Amino acid sequence: MSAPSYAHGVGDVALIGETIGENLAHTAARVPERDALVSCEQGIRWTYAQLDAAVDRLATGLLRSGVAKGDRVGLWSPNRAEWTLVQYATARIGAVLVNVNPAYRTHELSYALRHSGTKLLFSARAFKTSDYAAMVAQVGDELQELERVVFFDDDPAWDELAATPADAAALAERAATLSFDDPIDIQYTSGTTGAPKGATLSHHNLLNNGFLVGELIHYSEHDRICLPVPFYHCFGMVMGNLAATSHGACMVIPSAGFDPLATLRAVAQERCTSLYGVPTMFIAELEHPSFAEHDLSSLRTGIMAGSPCPIEVMKQVIDKMHMREVSICYGMTETSPVSTQTRTDDPLELRVGSVGRVGPHVEVKVVEPDTGMIVKRGETGELRTRGYSVMLGYWGELEKTAEAIDAAGWMHTGDLATMDDAGYVAIVGRIKDMVIRGGENVYPRELEELLHLHDDVVDVQVVGVPDAKYGEELCAWVRLRDGAAVGEDDVRAFCRERVAHFKVPRHVLFVDEFPMTVTGKVQKYKMREATIERLGLDTMEVEGR
Repeated sequence: MSAPSYAHGVGDVALIGETIGENLAHTAARVPERDALVSCEQGIRWTYAQLDAAVDRLATGLLRSGVAKGDRVGLWSPNRAEWTLVQYATARIGAVLVNVNPAYRTHELSYALRHSGTKLLFSARAFKTSDYAAMVAQVGDELQELERVVFFDDDPAWDELAATPADAAALAERAATLSFDDPIDIQYTSGTTGAPKGATLSHHNLLNNGFLVGELIHYSEHDRICLPVPFYHCFGMVMGNLAATSHGACMVIPSAGFDPLATLRAVAQERCTSLYGVPTMFIAELEHPSFAEHDLSSLRTGIMAGSPCPIEVMKQVIDKMHMREVSICYGMTETSPVSTQTRTDDPLELRVGSVGRVGPHVEVKVVEPDTGMIVKRGETGELRTRGYSVMLGYWGELEKTAEAIDAAGWMHTGDLATMDDAGYVAIVGRIKDMVIRGGENVYPRELEELLHLHDDVVDVQVVGVPDAKYGEELCAWVRLRDGAAVGEDDVRAFCRERVAHFKVPRHVLFVDEFPMTVTGKVQKYKMREATIERLGLDTMEVEGR
C-alpha cells in the first residue's frame, strides 16, 4: 500500500528564538570586521560593526521622530544600501515594514499605503521611467494616515534620520517591549478578487526562514551572496538579506535593478560564492556577450526560484558558472516564503524535475482539494504547508485569512502537486488561474477588473499562455463596444499607466464571445488552447501553473 503524501522536515538545528534586531546584533558581535554589505553602484562597503551601528542610528532617528511599535513604515525603492538599513532599523524598534513593489503605479501605490495605514514612507525619487516623487504627490490627498515622506536622495530629512546619534538606552527600552512573534512586515500579493492582500509576517517567520534556507546551502561568514533579485520580495529580503545576516555572510548588491552585466561584474570583482535569480536572470547572464570575460570560479552555490528551470539552463549554470551546489526553492509570500528546497547533493534531474523536499521544522501534505484528505504518494492534489513559516494572516482581512489558513494551521497554497516516495515534491498545476511571469505572480482577475474600467471594453478575460523567455505571458481576450476604435496598443497603454509592467498583457485578442459551459462559466482552458493555436505559440508545457 502506498504511503500518504505527508512529510515533516526534521531539523538538525533549533529555531531561532529572537527578534531580527537581536540576531543582527549577535552576528555583529561575533564577526564585527567581516564584510556585511557591498553596494557596487553606490560604492558602499560596510562591515558588520558598521552596519549594526548604522542600523542603531537610523532606529534611534525613527524613535525620536515618533515611530511607535506597530506603526507601519512604507519602503518604495529598488535595491540599494538604504533599503537594507530601513529593513533592519524598523525591525529593531518593532515598526511594521510595508514593502512596496518598485514597479507599482499610482493605483497600486495608493491601495497599499491606504490599506496598511502607512504612517511614514521612505522612497527613492525615481527609478527607470518611474517618477516616484511625482506619483507620491499625485496620490497624497488620498492617504489620510500618511504623515511624512522621506526620500533617499537629496533630502535633508533622510540625512538627519540616518545620522542621529545612537541612543542605546532608548533602543534597549523599546527592545524590551518586543516579541519575536510580533508582526514586522507586510508584503502585498495579488488576489483573485482583484485587490491585493497584505501577507503579514513576524520576526519568527522571516528570520528562521532565511536562516534555514541558508543552512541547507551551508552558509557561513565566509560566503558572499550576489543579490540581483528585488528586496521588496521575500527572495531578496529573506532568502537573501536574512540568510546572510543570520550567518555573518556578505550581501552584495550589484545594481538597483537587474542588469546581467552588473551581476557578472559583481560576482567576479567581489568573489561571490553564491548567486540568486529566477531562470530568466541566469539565461540573460549566460547569453551576455561578455560572459566569458568574467571569472566566476568563486561561485559554489546559489538559489534559483520563481519558475521552473529548463534542464539545459541548469546544466550551464552548474558547468559554466561553477554553481555545483545550486538549490531550487519553492514557496509563497504567505509562508515566508520557502517550504521545500533541493539539497546541494541532489542529482540534476531532481533540481529540474522537482522543487525539492520539505524544509526543516515544516510540514507539507498533498490533499484532495474538496475533502482535505491526504492522497497517496504519486497522486495529484493540493499542496498544503504548516509550521513556523506560515504568516500571521492577511492584514485587516480576517475572512480571507480564514480561507487561506484552516483551523489546524495548514496554509492552502492553491498549487497542485505530487510527492514521490522519497518525499520530493513536483508542482504540476494551479487550482486557481494564477499566471507566473518570470517569477512574478499575476492574477488575471486583477487585470480583468482594471480593463473593465475602460469605456470601450464590454467584457474581458485574461489567461496565461506559454512563453519561451518568461515561462508565461498574459493574453487578454477583449470584447469591445460596437463601433469602438481600440487597438492592441491602446489596451496595453491603458494598463501600462495603471499597473506594474509585468501585468501588462503581451497579447491582446479582440473577440465577439468567450467559450462557455452550458451553465455560463467561462472555459479558460479552451481560451488558452485557442490562443496557442491562433498565435502559433510554442506548445511546451509550462510547469508551475
